[in-house]
Amino acid sequence: QVQLVESGGGLVQPGGSLRLSCAASGNLFSADTMGWYRQVPGKQRELVAIVTPFRTTHYADSVKGRFTVSGENAGNTIYLQMDSLKPEDTGVYYCNRVQGSRNFWGQGTQVTVSS
Repeated sequence: QVQLVESGGGLVQPGGSLRLSCAASGNLFSADTMGWYRQVPGKQRELVAIVTPFRTTHYADSVKGRFTVSGENAGNTIYLQMDSLKPEDTGVYYCNRVQGSRNFWGQGTQVTVSS
């Protein structure tokens, strides 16, 4: 099993910044991919950014140039630096770890961008 614990959400004004963190523990493998997804009520969970075992990164078009995903601790901790936040970035952000055919999720952290 894999446990994912997120932190760093909150309320921020438009144009502001937040940094999310996700720490993974349990049965981890170096080939795992980790990433961030977000969800708003009434919509499907959507990809925000991922970092692969090869340290390549991929972003949703809506966050390119504003968000940065990074990792440390052999990839067992990842961060999402969110800058120039917009109201449409509001949602619950979930940490994800893919291990073969298995998906693991954190409990989610609320990000609210509002004036």
